Amino acid sequence: MSAAAVLQAAALAQLSRRMRVFTAPPLRASLPRVVLDDAVLAAADAVGVSGRIGTIGVTCTDSGEQPDRLRMLVEQVETAMAAIPPDLGAGWRLAALTLTRSRIVHGKEVRGDARSERGEQWTATCLFAVRMFRIN
Repeated sequence: MSAAAVLQAAALAQLSRRMRVFTAPPLRASLPRVVLDDAVLAAADAVGVSGRIGTIGVTCTDSGEQPDRLRMLVEQVETAMAAIPPDLGAGWRLAALTLTRSRIVHGKEVRGDARSERGEQWTATCLFAVRMFRIN
């Protein structure tokens, strides 16, 4: 199993304990929605050690006049990601997982090609830096 797949599975398991989470944007799902993005990893190998550094993101979407519910959801995401155990499986270990950026933006709700005037949409993105390794 690849390092990205192992990390994705561990993050999905932790997030799923606290909320409903998708691995791709759903076509039909009630709000709020949480989508675990694919990990972007680069090799950082050393003698006898396979290493990966990169990022993994979580995108949350909600509607309403204020992003209060979304802020609480972002807090839960940050707590869940911080609770990922160091032993990821398949020999991979997590050396570090830190929040690097969290942002909430506001925009009109989009349905197909036309913008809907029925509601406001809020989108939060949380980006985490990750370092992981496996002893060869």
